[in-house]
Amino acid sequence: MFTFPKLHLLLIFFISLLSSFLSTASPINIWPKPRFLSWPQHKAITLSPDFTIISPQHQYLTASVTRYHNLIHSENYSPLITSSIKLIKRYTLSKLVVTITDLSLPLHHGVNESYTLSIPFKSSSAHLSAHSVWGAMHGLETFSQITWGKAPELCVPVGIYIQDPPLFGHRGVLLDTSRNYYGVEDITRTIKAMSANKLNVFHWHITDSHSFPLVLPSEPSLAAKGSYGPDMVYTPEDVSMIVQFGHTGSWGEAYPDIVTCANMFWWPAGKSWDERLASEPGTGQLNPLNPKTYEVVKNVIQDVAKLFPEPFFHGGGDEVIPGCWKTDPAITSFLSSGGTLSQLLEKYINSTLPYIVSQNRTVVYWEDVLLDAQIKVESSFLPKDHTILQTWNNGPVNTKRIVAAGYRVIVSSSEYYYLDCGHGGFLGNDSQYDQQGGGGGSGGGSWCAPFKTWQTIYNYDITDGLVDEEERKLVLGGEVALWSEQADPTVLDSRLWPRASAFAESLWSGNRDERGVKRCGEALDRLNRWRYRMVKRGIGAEPIQPLWCLRNPGMCNAAVS
Repeated sequence: MFTFPKLHLLLIFFISLLSSFLSTASPINIWPKPRFLSWPQHKAITLSPDFTIISPQHQYLTASVTRYHNLIHSENYSPLITSSIKLIKRYTLSKLVVTITDLSLPLHHGVNESYTLSIPFKSSSAHLSAHSVWGAMHGLETFSQITWGKAPELCVPVGIYIQDPPLFGHRGVLLDTSRNYYGVEDITRTIKAMSANKLNVFHWHITDSHSFPLVLPSEPSLAAKGSYGPDMVYTPEDVSMIVQFGHTGSWGEAYPDIVTCANMFWWPAGKSWDERLASEPGTGQLNPLNPKTYEVVKNVIQDVAKLFPEPFFHGGGDEVIPGCWKTDPAITSFLSSGGTLSQLLEKYINSTLPYIVSQNRTVVYWEDVLLDAQIKVESSFLPKDHTILQTWNNGPVNTKRIVAAGYRVIVSSSEYYYLDCGHGGFLGNDSQYDQQGGGGGSGGGSWCAPFKTWQTIYNYDITDGLVDEEERKLVLGGEVALWSEQADPTVLDSRLWPRASAFAESLWSGNRDERGVKRCGEALDRLNRWRYRMVKRGIGAEPIQPLWCLRNPGMCNAAVS
């Protein structure tokens, strides 16, 4: 599993009391909601027919300026409800001037993404300033969202001031392209939508036991034999284009000698759950005792490090199943001689982590390598300076365990952030569904049911229960995850959006108002309006209310006793 590089401070600002102006009566609807916004007079001006964006020359910023200039003039966004805004006609806005403090800052975790945007009265110029190019790109997105009307009558608010740093530096989407294949155009469309929502990490789960679609120069047979077919691979050229634009069973087809239990039936007849070979169909684990394993893995690491410039490298490590390793004679002999399953994992990590670090990468592992009840390693094998853990079980409890041990953490709690949950099971020949009511228990067969609503996602506090400030600082951010057992390009947009939008705002500006009260109810109208705008921009986000509710503000609210 590999972490895709980011697309494009943790200063504390209070949300302005004036942010209440961002109500359903206003054409201004910025998503995620800015940390600080002032627009006291509710006045607007039009863009000049010759409106332009002036910015420093930079490979990515210049391309972004062109894209947003085209979007502003072609979107023709009209709010679904009318509002009373005084339009000033004495002058027009002729330019947006972009200034950057440091053009050289790389697109890495921790880069300053804040921006300041202002459109002063009696001026033909708007001003966007940012410390980095990547913050300026967020500001350009905001400017596009505060523009409305149909060309040539495009309007923007005047007398507006926005200061906007994100709460968390890691705000990501995980997409699994191993279980089902997604075309390059599906991935780039997703990245485009992420950029609009100010999400900054695309975690590309390229390979798993089901398929290996990544073509690697040093190990071409992995994709040749491990992919679903020659038309379902990602070439180095595809990866390069995606980068510029913004677990192991499959290895067994190419290298059967380095994989244990490859392509065996995942839950042998007559065996207990504890004796299974995998947690779902699709078996195979790398063999830590075979020297060939490390030869191949190091080639993979080297190639991937060249393809992806992001300094995080995901080493996997989740759901290591004892039964799979025990199918290998060398491993059973090792265990019979007093060796342990945890020692096997320790051998693998001790052989690969230093090599990943030698590629100037920080290693990300799933929490299992430290917290699993059966197979885990001692913390001495996971140097804190070079290791980040990603949590997916037990919500805030495991987050607390990880930061208490001194590790940085990325939060992907399945109870809140798994977007594939709640769609039933996918196992065939499952007699439980023959029963009246469909079987599958209350979850309908989905192990992580229920479906994670946008409200559930929005309201999750990823630092919940962390009182110590030093521990809170170890929470880098989070990722929502779309695992693809039951997802493919036909449902990609609707599974992600607008639920990932809810996640985006909660990690950008939080889920509470200026009084510290959860603002989910207030966010509904804004999210609904943003969802319609995303659809207009070509993102197939699913609806969260009838259109009637949007056209009749307040009429779909819950009764207040």
